[in-house]
Amino acid sequence: MSDTTTLTATAGRRAWLVLGGLHLLNGTAPPTDSDPVVLVELDAPVEQAFPSNTVVLHWDRLGPLELAVRTVDGTRRHTAKARGEELFPGMLAGRSLREAVIAVTGRAVGPLVPLFYVTADGGQAHVHSQIRFLAEDACFIRITPEAVATAGVEDLDWLPEAVRLHAEQFLFLNNHQRYYRKCFSGKELEYKYTLTPPVDTWTLTVELYQSLLNGELPGYVMEYRDEYQAWDYLNHLFEVTGPTEAERGYVSFIPTTDGKHLLKRKWYAEDAFNRRESHTYGLELADDGGFERYVREELKVEGVRLPSFRRVRYDVNFESVRTGHVYGVFFDHCSLVEAREVTLNQCELEYLRSRVAVEPDEAEVLAEMSEIAAWLEAFLRARGLNDQCGFYSKRTFLKDAVAARPELAREVG
Repeated sequence: MSDTTTLTATAGRRAWLVLGGLHLLNGTAPPTDSDPVVLVELDAPVEQAFPSNTVVLHWDRLGPLELAVRTVDGTRRHTAKARGEELFPGMLAGRSLREAVIAVTGRAVGPLVPLFYVTADGGQAHVHSQIRFLAEDACFIRITPEAVATAGVEDLDWLPEAVRLHAEQFLFLNNHQRYYRKCFSGKELEYKYTLTPPVDTWTLTVELYQSLLNGELPGYVMEYRDEYQAWDYLNHLFEVTGPTEAERGYVSFIPTTDGKHLLKRKWYAEDAFNRRESHTYGLELADDGGFERYVREELKVEGVRLPSFRRVRYDVNFESVRTGHVYGVFFDHCSLVEAREVTLNQCELEYLRSRVAVEPDEAEVLAEMSEIAAWLEAFLRARGLNDQCGFYSKRTFLKDAVAARPELAREVG
């Protein structure tokens, strides 16, 4: 796992945490030969695969460290000792780190931060840039599409290329949570498991979360600082029936906290793993015929209004440390607004996004989803729940409900 919860020996490979001036990441000053750089060799590489994508380092799990400080040109050098938790108390450079740098520069310098995580196998190295940094930890993602040649990481011959690669993608790397990409753009990839009620979605969510934290799905870690979400919202859904086969699917209006609506539209004739979807935010509509008018006049499609429902959902998000692809497992409980006893309980596995600075591999998404599905099915089976993968959609659930309660459907127009 690329997380300091498990530092395991990897034969032939070495890894370093690299500290230095913030300007090397944000470009507020040009790099110079006199810039101080601090190399901290770890006991072992954090990641198992070479290369990997995502690395999270927890300061208090690094233990005792040796700080090898040098100027970029190597004319001045110094070593010092510190513990991991002493590096950045309160996100500022700790005393040991500051004093070690001053011993080389002869003066205090600007802000010191984690810059890179570098892992080397012989004369080949991969560089991971820091994208998030907090008092407890930091997150790094790989910026080298191919390994860079190095005579030795301590010589810093890889540093100019690392600074250049980071500068090329500063918009992507230096803006909070803007380092995501989406494979299969405009599509949703999702497996569904329909669960027989009663279902304790909260306990299932917590147990699955703990399983992931305990490393029971090797090669995956919680999505950095966004590992758990809770949702509770209404949904006003229209089945789109025409005018052509290509338009079939559904349109859903979801109230948002600003008094407006999110429009979610999906295109599909039959329930399936891969569906085209789009989202439109900020619609100012009211449920006084406004939804119907929008479907008819703006979208210019034909549809049938299905029963409105309330969806209570708990999400657990995690990512592959090897590829950077992020997935979610959701447990949800849907109940009809006008017939609360009519419910749908499901567990869903969905590809969400990719936290990558290099070109993502779409084929890996499909392979990893199959791997995760097998693990998830074992989790469900162990709890006596349905472990049969399917694609039963909310639209089909509502149509089945209407078959029993035809008066709940209203045609648009």
